[in-house]
Amino acid sequence: MSETNRGVALGASAFLLWGFAALYWPFLSASEPTEVLAHRMVWALAAMCVFLFVARRGWSWLPQVLRNPRKLLPVAAAAVLISVNWWGFIYSVSTVQTLQASLAYFINPLMTVCLAVVFFAERLRAAQWVAVGFGVVAVGVMTVAYGSTPWLSLLMASSFAAYGAVKKYVDLDGMQSLTVETLVMFLPALGFVVHLEATGSGTALSVSPAHTALLVGGGFVTALPLLLFGLAARRVPLSIIGMLQFIAPTMMFLIGWLLQNEEMPLSRWIGFVFVWLAVCVFALDQIRNSRARTTAARIAASSAAVAPSTTEDVDRDGPVRPEPPDPEATTPADPRA
Repeated sequence: MSETNRGVALGASAFLLWGFAALYWPFLSASEPTEVLAHRMVWALAAMCVFLFVARRGWSWLPQVLRNPRKLLPVAAAAVLISVNWWGFIYSVSTVQTLQASLAYFINPLMTVCLAVVFFAERLRAAQWVAVGFGVVAVGVMTVAYGSTPWLSLLMASSFAAYGAVKKYVDLDGMQSLTVETLVMFLPALGFVVHLEATGSGTALSVSPAHTALLVGGGFVTALPLLLFGLAARRVPLSIIGMLQFIAPTMMFLIGWLLQNEEMPLSRWIGFVFVWLAVCVFALDQIRNSRARTTAARIAASSAAVAPSTTEDVDRDGPVRPEPPDPEATTPADPRA
């Protein structure tokens, strides 16, 4: 299997696991979402310790990160943002609002490009503006369909988009970053779990052994897809990752509609149609732009390969006079197109 095919398989596995996670957390409905989140933080760190041990990565890098505020602060901010995202997801799927989770991860790429415009002064292409417009219309239609603004969807989409933006400033690889993120949240989460158990409000030891095992397993459900995603991102272009990311919200939509029997009146169908239009426009633009970049890179590589022979001609025969342009030559594709 080639590296690209292996990367696609790893990425697809990550997003499939994220999709199936919508079926996992409802089994913990005996616990409040905040308690589930705290256990998720605690056991995610335990899972990362296991993965680091298996990968033989060691811990020599950790003290340098903890002593360096410029490295630690972005990771701490990322930890807070991903915790907010986790809480929103746990709450939505545990209260049979999985369609809101699906909507969140469909519009997340649009939220990401909006952040790029506002905070990184990036310029959007025309197709990206069209996709954002469809996304805004979709949220408006969903607001009417739900009878109120879909705050859960907006919370999850915005927190995950902000998480991705903050990660641009994190100078660590995926495994190290996730380990520090869970470490940052470990003590507050552990303190909350101990408080719940001490006051009799916790469920870790009072429901059933299966419930306890599911709480512990939540750490691995959290960490494994993130690691698979990190491995995939190293092997395939981001354009492919961008296509694969729609696996998870599609699965969440099917789970909410077909398995959890959430209501899908005509207004919600119309809202999701606008979401899917936005996704299609966004995806086609990503593919087109990726091909343009590839073409530009090949042209640049060909020019670089020709350059040495041109230099030899200059050294041997004197300056080379440029030939007049061929009017029938094909113009290279504009990488900004």
